[in-house]
Amino acid sequence: MVKYLYWLLPVGWMGVIFYSSAQPYENQDVKPFLANTFDLSFLTPYLDWIVLTYHNSEVSVRAIGVEGFIEFFMRKGAHLGVFFMLMCLFVIALKKTSRFRWRFTLAVSFLLTAAYAALDEFHQGFTANRTPYIGDVLLDTIGALMALILLLFFRRYWTKKHST
Repeated sequence: MVKYLYWLLPVGWMGVIFYSSAQPYENQDVKPFLANTFDLSFLTPYLDWIVLTYHNSEVSVRAIGVEGFIEFFMRKGAHLGVFFMLMCLFVIALKKTSRFRWRFTLAVSFLLTAAYAALDEFHQGFTANRTPYIGDVLLDTIGALMALILLLFFRRYWTKKHST
């Protein structure tokens, strides 16, 4: 019975994700902190050539300022990292509580992570000044895929190293 406590890891992390996506954008805006703490103007000449479109909006230093540009990549990097971690936590919980084969564990963990990414974006649609976006689900899923690839790599390395 104690082994099922491992499920507190992904469930707790999903709670952190849920709490974060329930916060209005204004509560998570780091642009004022960046502007008041750092002089990032020196980055402008290095970044001003980059222009992206994301969710029908231009992402560039010209359009959102250097602080907004950096915040954009911080937020998108957080999508990758948070769901990378969720995938790993699902793997741990499944490995400790089931007899699934390794690849099946990875597949189930990936599917659970991708499903939670979609559910989280749906939930975000009910939060003030936040909108659900399929592109963010894709980023979340890429974070899970990065974890899957890294886990496969480490598993292969570990197996090869310990079989000789």
